[in-house]
Amino acid sequence: MDTIELVIWINKLIHYHNIKAFYNCTLWEHLRVEVLMDQHNECQLCKSKGLFEVAVTVHHIKYVRLHPELALTKDNLMSLCKECHYEIHHKHEPKPQLNKERW
Repeated sequence: MDTIELVIWINKLIHYHNIKAFYNCTLWEHLRVEVLMDQHNECQLCKSKGLFEVAVTVHHIKYVRLHPELALTKDNLMSLCKECHYEIHHKHEPKPQLNKERW
């Protein structure tokens, strides 16, 4: 599958809310293992903080839904531990104050 065909396929998956099919395809599964091995199964965010945690996920830096052309580009991938991957996708945003102070 060339790049154009891949992008068309991924866009169809996105349109039909079936991006999971991409993550189950052989191309992704092989690349995922390769990236984990290249990055020594280390979480790259923990490593940048001087910590060590085993990576279990390969994360798209530029999300597949916005950049399907980068879905299989190694430079767009980083290995992460479960906690760091969760933190990226569920950024903590402070809740708005219910009532305003009036003094």
